[in-house]
Amino acid sequence: MAARRAGGVWDRFADWFNAFHFNENTILLGFAVAIGVAGGLGVVAFYRLIDLAYWILYLTPAVFLTQSGILAYRPLLTGVGITLAYLIMRGPGRGHEGLNVPDVQRAVAREGGRLPMRPTLARTAASAVTLGSGGAAGSEGPVAVLGAALASFLGRAFRFDPARTKIMVAAGAAAGISAAFNAPLAGAFFALEEILGSLAVGAFPPVVVASVVAAVVSHSFLGNNPAFPIPENYGYVLQRELLVFYPFLGVIAGLVGVLFVRVFFGTESLVRRLQSPRWTLAFLGGLLVGVLVLLSKGLLVGHGHFAVHLDVFGGMSWTSLALLALGSILATSITLNFGGSGGVFTPSLYVGAATGGAFGVALTGLFPDLGLRPEAYALVGMGAVVAASTSAPITGMLLVFEMTNDYEIVIPLMLTTVIANLVARRLEPDSLYSGWLRRRGERLQHGADRDVLAGLRVADAFDPAPAVVGETTPLVQLLEHLGHGAFTDIPVVDQHRRLVGIIPIADLGRLAGEPREKTAGLVASEVTIPAETVAPGDTLLEAIRRMGVRGAPSIPVVDRATGHLLGLVSRAHVLALYERAVAGGATGEHTAAFPLGRRPA
Repeated sequence: MAARRAGGVWDRFADWFNAFHFNENTILLGFAVAIGVAGGLGVVAFYRLIDLAYWILYLTPAVFLTQSGILAYRPLLTGVGITLAYLIMRGPGRGHEGLNVPDVQRAVAREGGRLPMRPTLARTAASAVTLGSGGAAGSEGPVAVLGAALASFLGRAFRFDPARTKIMVAAGAAAGISAAFNAPLAGAFFALEEILGSLAVGAFPPVVVASVVAAVVSHSFLGNNPAFPIPENYGYVLQRELLVFYPFLGVIAGLVGVLFVRVFFGTESLVRRLQSPRWTLAFLGGLLVGVLVLLSKGLLVGHGHFAVHLDVFGGMSWTSLALLALGSILATSITLNFGGSGGVFTPSLYVGAATGGAFGVALTGLFPDLGLRPEAYALVGMGAVVAASTSAPITGMLLVFEMTNDYEIVIPLMLTTVIANLVARRLEPDSLYSGWLRRRGERLQHGADRDVLAGLRVADAFDPAPAVVGETTPLVQLLEHLGHGAFTDIPVVDQHRRLVGIIPIADLGRLAGEPREKTAGLVASEVTIPAETVAPGDTLLEAIRRMGVRGAPSIPVVDRATGHLLGLVSRAHVLALYERAVAGGATGEHTAAFPLGRRPA
């Protein structure tokens, strides 16, 4: 009875909503605003939860302890906190590992953007306890997942189709990152780069709107402060440093990123081999992290944000900073693999700052007369190690830029970040995110499941009757073809319908802007270029790879034996078949979202 009444309410709401006849962009942007508000409030609540855990687990007992007692209690506190985090996942989380950023990537690629709320909320609570007890982890993972899960819930409640739900999930992740770091640009590009796996134009407006709204909401409650304190005076001398020191820092950051990935997953493998009960391992891991925090004099403590002001780096030795980088890698690997919960993005920033700071301090010792500032190297190192360890170079660059609001740092930042990412992926194909998925049997590429694409054939996706032209077709007719709204390359065939090549739609558009006397008398064969091709039996994964050779929007389908053109397969065709495959196999039926669907009888 209650379900029937709820269905009636939904039907009346759907009828009321559809009466406005909103277009798709308006609806998506409207929901993006709601997602931004929800994501921003979720981040505020999460940080308050961390403060509460810190007050209960640390500040309250500290009132009854001496200074030496507090030092002894600190490792026990972290051990208890990580054990509690593990038990939360086992209890309220129903034994689920908890959702993290790779889970969101998988949900977008394979589940139509469906994310369950119960494991998400359990992970949020477990992460707050982990960070509040001093675990070495980041806050960005939990808040990104929380924002994505809230958006997924909204998409399911309004019965959006998978394609639009995915955009909403990305917008939710962007909102979480934006609110956590007070960095709306970085939040938006994190979602596009890591969650969707592409800078899709259609997804850009709602993702950006959600990111901006979340930053505004967070600012209203938490203040307009950067996530990490930035020194007031730093800089670099372009001529002396850009072409010599920063590229070398990029190489070092790439190596450190590789070390982070391998230590992290090596620790995971070690834990899997241990035979002790998991709760005892969680407590032991917390003790180890607590000891590392004591040895570092509190510089490795978690709480989701930096424990070190960058402006103190110039007063530390390079060896101390290098040990901080190594200690952070080890502490984060133990925290997250022994039972704690949290993200890896913020620790990557910490490791990068310590790495860059160590490099900068070492340079000032070698070249004291150059006036080098270690703080500048620490800032650039942050973006570089993020790129190397998470394969998110754009996010790393934008995050540091937004924290500094300094255009001058962009040039060394871009150069160092790109070099670090290239070095890391050359030595270690996996990042902290993709490695987590691969070790669980998942293979994702650009936001799609490679296994699904490898199981689908071109024969099921291509258009058998594309617009084609002959070799001798005048250019005037080709330009008329452009005027009829063609958005794919145009195959050129001979008199026997054998493929000669293609005319890129971009080239045709360029020719349309040329003076008429310059293009008069041209025929199709004179503007044709060789084409990559696929056969009907090839996989869609192979088709996507071949389109990527020159960034083509489509690729001809030919008979390998005769060379005859059979049709054309475009990225849109591939995406449509992929969406049907993952929706039918994993998510079930979805009601069309625009307009809103009525409740099925």
